Amino acid sequence: MIRDCASIVRDFFCDRCGFEGLLLGGRLCEHCTLTDTLARLLDDGTGRVAPELLPLVKILLEMDRPKSRLIWLRNPNVVRLLQGLATGNIPLSHDRLHQEAPWRTVTHLRDLLMDCGVLPRVDRQLLLYQRWLTERLATIEDPEHRQLLRHFATWHQMRRLRTKAEKGPLGRSQTNNTKQEVTQVGAFLAWLAGRGRAIGQCQQADIDAWHTESLATRRPSQSFLRWCMKTDRMPRLALPQAVITQDSEPPHQHRRLAMLRRVLNDDSLPLRARVAAALVLLYAQPVSRIVRLTTDDLTDDETTVTVRLGDPPSPLPEPAADLKRAYIQSRQHLPYASSRSAQWLFPGRQPGQPMNPVSLQVHLRKIGVPPQRGRASAIRQLVLQAPAPVIAKALGYHDKTATRLVTEAGGTWSRYAPGDHRR
Repeated sequence: MIRDCASIVRDFFCDRCGFEGLLLGGRLCEHCTLTDTLARLLDDGTGRVAPELLPLVKILLEMDRPKSRLIWLRNPNVVRLLQGLATGNIPLSHDRLHQEAPWRTVTHLRDLLMDCGVLPRVDRQLLLYQRWLTERLATIEDPEHRQLLRHFATWHQMRRLRTKAEKGPLGRSQTNNTKQEVTQVGAFLAWLAGRGRAIGQCQQADIDAWHTESLATRRPSQSFLRWCMKTDRMPRLALPQAVITQDSEPPHQHRRLAMLRRVLNDDSLPLRARVAAALVLLYAQPVSRIVRLTTDDLTDDETTVTVRLGDPPSPLPEPAADLKRAYIQSRQHLPYASSRSAQWLFPGRQPGQPMNPVSLQVHLRKIGVPPQRGRASAIRQLVLQAPAPVIAKALGYHDKTATRLVTEAGGTWSRYAPGDHRR
């Protein structure tokens, strides 16, 4: 016992569960205090926790660091939302929560409710974009511009995002690009109005002038312009072609191997970053895909560790396999909620969400692995060692991407792949 070892006369045992540690009011430990606090906030009026919210209680009690949950429950907005859900004053639905504020608090609570199964799973990035769009449209003063943007967002953007969300969780970059479109469309409509024209009166000179001022910044508005032409909201006009810029030259093969050796052998580097770097340097995986891997994508038969990137799963060579085993073991002790409640290989701090790819990029750069250039170096080497269609299928690459990479590496698609290449 801690008290006995320190020769302290006073005891620090919880009066309810007997746990020895920090005691709060009523000589209760943090866990028991959290239990009582949740029971009080989620009382449905009968003296008991609302039955539909029992899974929420369970997941909150299972999280590490109960003190952080107690601090969270002191937030007046959290108290209001929980009490409203328990008593029925706030209906337990996505639509109703979408109307509540502040949005960050609502988003965190909704993540918890989805994570424990109280609410059906809906793509988080899609929900955040819907909220952002509502707030953005409210700032547009011209009613015609606002209505046109709403139609574009509803019938083009949301349809596109929902289709992508059905295939897999949306990334933050996808919704960020969509936000850029809306922002640039609003700027274009105001700019065009300043020239005395509505969208239906737009001329080729307007399109050229708009893009000439800042082509890169204003390119996101082209999706809207194409939609307007397709739906006969504006005349058929020509849009400037994209200017393709070459990325920085990827590291040579010897440099990639040197980075890989350091990642696999240097125990002073953070384990999570080492595992992610191995996937970049060995299998040319983009960070956006790495954070979407789950523990189910790994298979370990105690002889071989495989990771499902495409078809078939790719075996991890030693010592990368042992590195992955060590990471899986350490992952069980991560302090944040989603490490327990979700099966993401790289869990994030938000319940049920994977790690932010931008954060993972930062970790990789800190250990000296450039994510994009390291990936490019790996794929260029791989497509020279095996048939490009095989590499594309195994690593989850699109055929067109593999074709471009083979060409850049000095090979041709047709000389590798057997069969009819016209399909």
